Amino acid sequence: MDQLIIKDLELFGYHGVNPEEKAMGQKFIVEAIITIDLSDAGETDSLETAINYANLCHKLQEIFNQTKYDLIERAATILCEYILTHYEQVSEVDLTLKKPWAPILLPLDYPAIRLVRKWHYAFIAIGSNLGNKHDNIKKAMAAINDTWHTSIINESTLIETEPFGYKDQDTFINGVFEIKTLLTPIKLIRWLMLIEKDLKRERIIPWGPRTIDLDIIYYDDIITSLEEIVIPHPRMQERSFVLEPLNEIAPYKVHPMLNKRTFQLLDELITH
Repeated sequence: MDQLIIKDLELFGYHGVNPEEKAMGQKFIVEAIITIDLSDAGETDSLETAINYANLCHKLQEIFNQTKYDLIERAATILCEYILTHYEQVSEVDLTLKKPWAPILLPLDYPAIRLVRKWHYAFIAIGSNLGNKHDNIKKAMAAINDTWHTSIINESTLIETEPFGYKDQDTFINGVFEIKTLLTPIKLIRWLMLIEKDLKRERIIPWGPRTIDLDIIYYDDIITSLEEIVIPHPRMQERSFVLEPLNEIAPYKVHPMLNKRTFQLLDELITH
C-alpha cells in the first residue's frame, strides 16, 4: 500500500502535566506515515484523489490546540483519530509525537511516543425476540452508526428463525452486518454490551429471550483466547441463523481457525 509521509512538522501546543507547560506552551514535532491508496492520484493527476498535505498540516495544528492535555499520548491519539475519520481513503496512521522541550533537566534529544492506529473490520450478528423485534434491531444499528469510531458498511437481510438452545420462547429476527471500527476487540464488545443494556437486554436464562443480542463473529482475521471476548465466535459454525445472513454478504470470508469459507461452513451445517 502507498504512503503519505509528513516529516518533522513543528507544532506549538500547550500540553503537559506542569502548569507552566499549559500556560507558556512549547514546541512539538510530528512525524506521520499515512497509509493510503494513491494509484488514482498517480493516474489522474487530480488533487481530489489525493490528500492536500498543506491543508492537512494546518489542520493538525488547529486540532492540536483545541484542548490542553496532560499527556502527549492523548494529544497524539486525537491527531490519529482526526486523520482516520476525516480522510476516507486512509486506512492506517503511524504517528510519532516528539516533545523536544520537555522539562526533564537531563541531556537527551527528546522524549516521544509512537501510535499506530487503523481501521478494523468486524462482522456482528444481531438478533431480537422480545417486543418490537424489527424496531429493536433498527435502534441498535442506529446507535452503532451514530458514533465517530464505528460505522456499518454492509448488512444482510433479516430472517425469522427458531430459538436456539432454550426452546420455550418466541421466534427470533436475525441478521449480520459488517462494520469498520477504530475500537479494539475488548472496547468493541464492551460498547456493544452497553447498547444491549440501553435497549433493556437482560441476561437471566442462557440462550433465553432478549430484546437485542449483539455478538462479534469476526474481527479482522484475529484469533483471541480472552475470557471477555472469544474471536471467532466459538459456536458460529453451528448456527444457521448466523451463517445464512453471513453467507449473503460475505460468502468467501475465510474462518481463520477452520480455514473454510462461509458458504462451505453453511453447506456442511445443512448437509449434516
